Amino acid sequence: MRIRLGCEMAYDFPSPTPLIAMLHVHYTEATQLEHPDLLMTDPPVPAAGYRDVYGNWCTRLVAPAGPFRMKVDSVIRDDGLPDAVARDAQEHRVQDLPPEAVQFLIASRYCETELLMQDAWRLFANVPPGWGRVQAICDFVNRHVTFDYMKARPTRTAAETFREQSGVCRDFAHLAVTLCRCMNIPAR
Repeated sequence: MRIRLGCEMAYDFPSPTPLIAMLHVHYTEATQLEHPDLLMTDPPVPAAGYRDVYGNWCTRLVAPAGPFRMKVDSVIRDDGLPDAVARDAQEHRVQDLPPEAVQFLIASRYCETELLMQDAWRLFANVPPGWGRVQAICDFVNRHVTFDYMKARPTRTAAETFREQSGVCRDFAHLAVTLCRCMNIPAR
């Protein structure tokens, strides 16, 4: 199966603006691309890349004042098979988590666990821990939230997505991650 991927974003900056763009396929999937997912800008500007601690390719650049566009476009090959299911995956108690996993329980600007904690426990406390609980959270998000580009905004948080029941890809992810974190399941 061939899946076209990419994005195009248009801005109008009042002054030169430093950016870090994270718009590329993760390096573990890059060999599946039919051609590189190069970041193109209009107007063209110098850019430098680096890999962050999670293996994401990041591009640093300075957008000039005025109209500015960024675009990534490629095609990725996929076998079309469903993701692997590990129904026996365990959910570990917080006190048993390795130190490097604890950071993925912490609230953030977009994942406000303090606002969704009661709802998360009301919805998922009776779901057996492990794979099933994570799947129940993902299923809930997919049923609860409607995909709607026209209602998208860059500042929407997980709690707002929960309340408004609409969003785009990142909003689905933020809500699922936040609900997992509320249930003490490390997620990023």
